[in-house]
Amino acid sequence: TSTMVAEMSYSTVSNVIDTWELVRRTENYEQVVGTKLFQKFFTVEPDAKEIFGFRSDMDPNSDEVVKNTRFVKHAQFFIQMIDRALALLGPEIELLTEIMLELGEKHVRYGVKAEYFPAMGSALIDAVKTILGEEHFSEEIRADWLEVYGALSYDMIRGQKNAR
Repeated sequence: TSTMVAEMSYSTVSNVIDTWELVRRTENYEQVVGTKLFQKFFTVEPDAKEIFGFRSDMDPNSDEVVKNTRFVKHAQFFIQMIDRALALLGPEIELLTEIMLELGEKHVRYGVKAEYFPAMGSALIDAVKTILGEEHFSEEIRADWLEVYGALSYDMIRGQKNAR
């Protein structure tokens, strides 16, 4: 099992879960946060658009993205996975690690590269910050999110390596 997730402090986990609860109060939060996140991600990693069947020259902020049902479904699914992961963060570390490893293995088949994970993390954190606003998103909160995302993506990347 991974020690990275297990070694996180209570306050780190608690800060991330508390801010996520605020995000969840946004109407249609799965679609809203998911869409913002992927738009940001595609801006940083334009090649990744092709995994979703978009042209690489497509503007990530265009209506084409928001109207694409496959994209919106995946954006919502990604947010549901974050929900699920954060719900398991405290009590079910072992299960969480297994899920993240499996998810990493699955993503190899989709053509997701390990290099995408840092950009995805920063897109997620930006999306959370945008929804919460500056006043609810301190440097400490940003650092906690980076730590949690880093630990979860570490397990996914290990899963990807196992799949090869």
